[in-house]
Amino acid sequence: MPRQVNWRLSSQRGNVQLGETRTVMVCLHDLEPGTRYRFEAEGELLEFRTEPCAGAVRLDQFGASEDAEDNREAFARAIAAVLHGGTLIVPRGTWKTGPVQLKSAMTLYLEDGAVLAAIGERGGWPVLEAQDDDGKMLGSWEGLPARCYAGVVNAVGAQALSITGQGVIDGGGDRGDWWTWPKETREGARRPRLMHLIGCEEVLLLGVTICNSPSWTVHPQGCNRLIAAGLHISNPPDSPNTDGLDPESCTDVLIEGVRFSVGDDCIAIKSGKRTASQICHLAPTRGVTVRHCLMERGHGGVVLGSEMSGGIHDVLVEDCEMVDTDRGLRIKTRRGRGGTVSGVTFRRVDMDGVHAALTANAFYFCDPDGHDAWVQDRAPALVDVTTPEIRDILVEDVRLKNVSVAAGAFLGLPEAPITGIRVRDMSVTYAPDGQAGVPVMADGVRSMRHMPLVIENAELICETTGSGPQLEICEGVSS
Repeated sequence: MPRQVNWRLSSQRGNVQLGETRTVMVCLHDLEPGTRYRFEAEGELLEFRTEPCAGAVRLDQFGASEDAEDNREAFARAIAAVLHGGTLIVPRGTWKTGPVQLKSAMTLYLEDGAVLAAIGERGGWPVLEAQDDDGKMLGSWEGLPARCYAGVVNAVGAQALSITGQGVIDGGGDRGDWWTWPKETREGARRPRLMHLIGCEEVLLLGVTICNSPSWTVHPQGCNRLIAAGLHISNPPDSPNTDGLDPESCTDVLIEGVRFSVGDDCIAIKSGKRTASQICHLAPTRGVTVRHCLMERGHGGVVLGSEMSGGIHDVLVEDCEMVDTDRGLRIKTRRGRGGTVSGVTFRRVDMDGVHAALTANAFYFCDPDGHDAWVQDRAPALVDVTTPEIRDILVEDVRLKNVSVAAGAFLGLPEAPITGIRVRDMSVTYAPDGQAGVPVMADGVRSMRHMPLVIENAELICETTGSGPQLEICEGVSS
């Protein structure tokens, strides 16, 4: 059971707050701007100074009403009135609105009890074009430029942007028709994200609950230096493609203390998709840290791909917990994607009830041609720029409980085997009533139950530094 920790917060003005927590992440709200604080817990001391604020305005000062069917114009007026370095306060209450466009050097602060609730009506919803006038990707869908409906909360090219507070951003996925056409278009556009951040820098997402998304929930696209901390991201289990947080072609991303319960992957790290005619939009994702997160439900805990043509490098996942996800660490790609996944470290992670804990699959059968022979053929193919590469993965100090299918399954391409996988100090127990299933989504993969580490076209070293048993390694993922 988590242990209770008592804490004390004092300010330079002599104000004192006392609190207690059973979670690693403690979010402190309602602090005074430009003020020095001392935070004490467990005999440790942290001193910090809050950023100054150029001034705050309240949403209800600009014509917003809880009775209004759509407050988007009030939001626009309020955001225009926020000074550089200022704050827009969304007060307690439910504020229905269409898409909200944020700007640089501002904070969107949702008070405890505030709900920014997306309307269900799609008529008049703005659409993002696939590219801007300079050819840079704006709207996107599964790694390609594409017209899409604007996010419920969105920003393009913003710097020094913060979204904080104890309130809720409700994407209205269940109030519109969004979930009835997951892979289609309407009026020539794809579904919106709940929060779409495009080409932004220095972004802080802190403390808010983000739920009920139309599609992917939080999608940072081409962003640098983003922190997502203390969030609760929640979507119904049957809501289609409602990934939790999908950094795409981003650098320096920290995801810490976030609780996920979603209808698809909890965290999906991406870098765009190559086609025969489209590669200019590709850019790598590099430097992603995931720490102290809880994944309570989802298709995968931390997923890399399948859109990874720009490359994904230097990913650290540590001190996390995954419960009842289909997979834990999941890497997926296929022929035609190109790109490299490298430098993945996965340590001190507990999983319970995860069907297949560690998977890497280079035969992922996505896209309309995913089952074609040239994608799924187990004979070696020609190696060229469209051949994906997976290498240098370290898994250590991982504890698996109630595994149903396999502790791990690694299926590489015969022409480009997965290399440099190290599994160190991993323990596993199996679910007595666990059902057999296929560990990775590829043609010709055999059903398994209670398997250890299974490899095909992969280089894996399994070792232990203690007295625990050595995990067995089996050859042959395919039937």
